[in-house]
Amino acid sequence: MAEEELPGVLILDIGGTHGVLENLAALLKKHFHLITMKEFLGNKEEMSKKIQSIFVFECRPTIDRELLESLPNLKVIGNSGVGVDHLDVKMISSFGVKVTNTPHAVADPTADIGMALMLASARRLVEGNVLNFPDPTASSLLLLWHIS
Repeated sequence: MAEEELPGVLILDIGGTHGVLENLAALLKKHFHLITMKEFLGNKEEMSKKIQSIFVFECRPTIDRELLESLPNLKVIGNSGVGVDHLDVKMISSFGVKVTNTPHAVADPTADIGMALMLASARRLVEGNVLNFPDPTASSLLLLWHIS
């Protein structure tokens, strides 16, 4: 399909501090016509007709009534995170727009980190594994195990 035939998705930006990660944007471009907020604001009349979805990445772009009113063909807002606390789901639903998220995307990694931190704490790994550089000109490192 040509880019113009793909469903339009509004995103804040690609890359930079708050934009969608570039590798994620490359994946999205295979299935959607990505429209940045800058492009949308530069040509609201034309772009608003093309946008069927908004991809919220790191709570951006901000979804408010004014934005929803300017997107007559909007069908879904996809949030890349676990929760939707930053979205007014009731207001969004009043426009007939669905809201999705990824509720279990980080459950396993979070559990892994939690277990690793508990084990490190119980075995005092951080305090017991200290590198000490007594002489900056020395060619070897002295590894001190602090066990108290």
